[in-house]
Order: sequence, then C-alpha cells, then structure tokens
Amino acid sequence: LRRGRAFGNCWLACELWRQLDLDGFWQQRLPQGREAVAWEKVLQVLVVNRLIDPGSEWRVHRQWFLTSALDELLGVDFAVAEKDRLYRCLDRLVAHKRDLFAWLWQKWADLFHADFEVLLYDLTSTYFEGEMDEAPKAKRGYSRDGRPDCVQVVIALVITPDGFPLAYEVLDGNTSDRTTLRQFLDTIEQTYGKARRTWVMDRGIPTEALLAEMRDPSRQMAYLVGTPKGKITQYERQWLDLPWQKVRDSVEVKLFEQSGELYVLAKSDGRQRKEIAIRRKRLVRLLRKLRAMRRSLPSRDRLLMRIGAAKTEAGRAFGFVEMHLPAAGQPVTRESFRFQVATRKLKAAEQRDGHYLLRSNLTGEDPAVLWSRYVQLTHIEAVFRTLKSDLGIRPIYHHLQHRIDAHILIAFLAYCLQVTLKNRLMRHAPGLTPTAVLETLAAIHMIDVWIPTVDGRWLVLPRYTRPEKDVSLLLQQLDLHLPAQPPPRITGQAPSAQPVVAAAR
Repeated sequence: LRRGRAFGNCWLACELWRQLDLDGFWQQRLPQGREAVAWEKVLQVLVVNRLIDPGSEWRVHRQWFLTSALDELLGVDFAVAEKDRLYRCLDRLVAHKRDLFAWLWQKWADLFHADFEVLLYDLTSTYFEGEMDEAPKAKRGYSRDGRPDCVQVVIALVITPDGFPLAYEVLDGNTSDRTTLRQFLDTIEQTYGKARRTWVMDRGIPTEALLAEMRDPSRQMAYLVGTPKGKITQYERQWLDLPWQKVRDSVEVKLFEQSGELYVLAKSDGRQRKEIAIRRKRLVRLLRKLRAMRRSLPSRDRLLMRIGAAKTEAGRAFGFVEMHLPAAGQPVTRESFRFQVATRKLKAAEQRDGHYLLRSNLTGEDPAVLWSRYVQLTHIEAVFRTLKSDLGIRPIYHHLQHRIDAHILIAFLAYCLQVTLKNRLMRHAPGLTPTAVLETLAAIHMIDVWIPTVDGRWLVLPRYTRPEKDVSLLLQQLDLHLPAQPPPRITGQAPSAQPVVAAAR
C-alpha cells in the first residue's frame, strides 16, 4: 500500500466544478495548444486547492498536489502541477471574467432557480506583503483589515441574498466608496440586461446625485440604503408624533415619506444592548489606562504618546471622556492632568443606540420587507470573511497586476464552488456547512495497491477507502454517489523502497 492521499474532499470539489459546467466554459476559452496538459485542468487544480487547503502556487507544486488524488480524478500526472505551468495559467484568466459572470448567473438560475431581483453591494480590501512597485492598483488607503502599514487593493462585490455573486471588480487601494457604484450599475445592466432590481447598500456608498438618478423611472432601479445618524436628528420633529410599528419581536419602525423617498427609522433592542455593551467595554478599558497614567505621572511628552495610543484603541469611546492636559512646560501632576466621563453626552448617545435610518424609493413597500432586506447586508460581510479566512485571499504575494487579478479570480471561483455546495446543503441537509462537509469527506483516502506479477512487472490498483458509516449517511443525505474505482494499470517500474500507507481502513 503506497501513496495515501486525500480523495473525498477533492472528489466533491470536482463534482461541484462539473455541476457548474466550468470544465466546458474554460475548455472553450483556454483551448489546448501544443501543451501536454489542458489549461482547464491546471486551473481546476488551483481552484480546488483554494477551496480545500489554500496555499501558494509554489506550495501546490512542492507539496499539496502529491497529497491529493487529483491525478486520478483529472486523469493527469504531476506535469499539471509544474511550477511554471501554474504561474502561466494565471496569465490567461482575467480576460474571460465578464463571460464567467454571465455563465454562472445562468447556471445558478437553472440549478437553484436563483432570484436576482435584490442585489447586495459592498466593498472590502485586501493587503500585500512586500514592495509592490509593479502593481499600479496597489496603493495605501483605508484598510478594512487593520493593516494601514501595507499597500492594498479594494474589492467591490455584488451578490444576491442567497450568496450568489454576480460581479466583482478590483480597484485601486485608495478608491473612495462613493466613486464605485455607478460603474457597477452600468456593468450589471450591460451583462444581464435592464430589469427592476433593488440595490441594498450601506451608508457612505451612494452619492445624493446618484440616488437621484436611480429614482428616475427610466432607470427602473430601486434602492435601499443606510443613512447617517445625523439624519435622525434632522428629521426629529417628524418622528416624534409618529407611531411605532412592530416588524419583529424586538424591532420597531417608524415611517416618514418625503420628496419621493420613504424613510424608515428602525429601533432594535438587541442592537441597542450590543452597542451599549461595546462602548462601555472600551470606555472601561480607557479609564483604567488613564488612571494608571495618573498614578505613574510620566513626563508630558510620554503622557501625550500614551494618550494617543489609548485613543487609537478606544475609538469613538474616547469622545466620551472630558480631559484636562498640562500645558507645554507644565509638570504633570494630579491637578494638571485630570479627566471625567461626559455623563450627559454618554446618556444621549445610549438613547440613540440601536436606532438606524433607512431610505428607499420603494414608497409602497412593506416596512418589514425593507428592514429584512437591509439586514441581509450581513450576508455580504460573511462572504468577505469567507474569502479572507477560509479561502486565503489575503495577504497577496504576487507582484504583477494581472497575476494579482488572477489570484482574486481563483478565490472567486473557489467561493462559487462553496456557495453552490451551501445551497445544495440547504435543500438536503440544512444543518451542515460546506466546511464541515469537506472536512468529513476528507476521511476518504486513496491508496495505490502494488501487486507483483510473475513476469516481473507490477499491477497497480488505485483504490479509495470504504467510507465510514457517518460518511455514507452524509453522501446518501446529499444524494451524492462515489464514482467507480479507477481502472488498474500495469507498469514495469518498481515501487519506491519505503511504502506510504494511508491512515484508513
């Protein structure tokens, strides 16, 4: 028994690839030339690796491919994972991104009857390690990863409430959120045609001018967008006499219509408790640090440095502390350095906690529907967490711009496989997650059984191990069927001296 390697999770990833007919899509656009290995197979290796065990192309070449059963599943040998071939594959992908969006949209509509009338839009960033002189999009900007020391790119993404991505763009790292939406409105219309779609966004993304364009009846666009809390104070008089309407057990709303827009003031008890608890936790930590400074009484310069660090950590909670600092040249004493909590300001903020304002041009829509659509923005945040944590999109180590774009495209394809599995699980096994299923199927290994023949050759039987009872039940629940065992082959080459036995029965 030799060369034990992972089979079950790799097989499921390949099944998802075939379910979306991505082999057919890429075979048309990456035609085979004089190369010994089809580029579609190379791309599939990269995407399956990104889904199961994200790593660099070098790691795929040096380690990962040999520990997987993709050679048997794809009918290829180690040539598919040659280092230069993996990198050259990246050079061929980005030109077909727009066609890929339309292809996946049709596949999800056929497989899951996906609804594309409501679109969620948001942005995130991913950073680089090292100098990026050859990547024009790599720039410093607002880092959502907490890495302001690194250059980055911004990724704008459009998904449906079910998590199906429709389009994404890689933008300069210093791109302002307000400058991105118009491009996506045009991209979606050009790719999928004009239709009555509702765009759900967080505050800070659309400009007032763009919202006015979206209200134009000829554009056939609806929007639902968060609004800064300052608007709540601006329309406070209109809210005071309006009744609260209950849309959930702990959520109430007030409605106010003005200039063709519907404003929805929502109040969530759970969100209020959460925001108060977060602020108080940061405030308590800040006060402890300030008390420690007041006990030690450092020099004025050192005191200001420590206060600056505490301010960065406390965030907005720092604004609820009134502080008196010593003047230049004045010694630091308990009289010259003192502080207190701005109690009145804190109470006023806690009264506003849990309140948020939505605006939409869907004036006749049920407020419960509007609120439920807005909270679906958490789905796109979950997609960003998946891309960054499970699929390893960050940090990026590539230095050429087209390979950076290809790296993000491969992570996008891996997410497409994952969201396809997720929606299949919602039908057949709603209590399971894609990660749990892949980890469970990883227990199925493949082993090469070498049997000597009387004429001095070897009969090689690649065989995957029999699934355990719980794995068999999972496959049955998901209506998945393992393929037939691979055919045997005859070789005259002797096996290696040391066998590698799989840890499976």
